[in-house]
Amino acid sequence: MEIKVFDGFGHIMLEVGFALVPLLFFFLFFQIFILRLPWPQLLNILKGLVPTFFGLALFLQGVKVGFFPIGTQMGAILAGLHHNWLLIPIGFVLGFVATFAEPAVRILNLEVEKTSSGSIPQSIMLYTLSLGVGLSIALSMARMLLGIPLWYFIIPGYLLAMLLMRHSSKTFTSIAFDSGGVATGPMTVTFIMAVSVGAAGVMEGRDPLLDGFGMITLVALAPILAVLILGLLFNRRQKERA
Repeated sequence: MEIKVFDGFGHIMLEVGFALVPLLFFFLFFQIFILRLPWPQLLNILKGLVPTFFGLALFLQGVKVGFFPIGTQMGAILAGLHHNWLLIPIGFVLGFVATFAEPAVRILNLEVEKTSSGSIPQSIMLYTLSLGVGLSIALSMARMLLGIPLWYFIIPGYLLAMLLMRHSSKTFTSIAFDSGGVATGPMTVTFIMAVSVGAAGVMEGRDPLLDGFGMITLVALAPILAVLILGLLFNRRQKERA
C-alpha cells in the first residue's frame, strides 16, 4: 500500500492558518491597547508563531496519514480475533501510554506542582491520570463488546463525581475538572478513538457511530473521578498527620 505522506498538506496548512489568524489579531489588539510589551519580547512571540504553525500542520497531517489509518486497522484486527476480549487489556495499555505521553497532561501536572509548592507532585498526578484514562478505555472496550448503552456509565459516573465533590477540597475539585479536558488531548483522540471506531466497524451487531464513539466521554470523566479520589486520600493523610 502506497502512502503519500504530504497528500493534501496544502489544505491542512490552510486550515491551520484560518485557526491561527484570529488568535494573532486578538493578540495584536491587546498588544496595541493593553499589553504594550517591549519590542524584543513581541518579536520573540511572533517568531514562535512560525514553528507553531508548521508544528500544528505537520501534526494534523501525521494524524491524517498515520494515526487514523493504523488505529482503525488495529481496532479491526483485534476485534476480528477469536479472543476479542483482548481489546480490554490492550485498551488499558494504550490509554495509559497515550496519557503518559500527552504533552498537555505533563504541562498541567507541572503547573499543579508549582502552584501547590510541591505538595502535589507531578509524578503522582501523572500516574493518577494515566491509570484513570487507561481504566476508562478498558471500560469503553468492555462496553462495546457487551453492547451496554453509554448512559449506563455516564449518569452514575457524574453522580459519583458530584458526591465526591462534597467531600473533596476546592483545590482538588478545580484540578479534577481541568484534568478531564486536558486528558482528552491529541494523543488520545486521534489514535485510541480510531481503534474504537475500527473495532466497532467489524463487530457483528455493532454500529461505529453508536458503539465506536462515546469513548471520549468516558475518557473525560475518568480523570475527574481519579483526581477527586486522590484528593480524598490527600485529605485523609493530612488529617492523620494533624
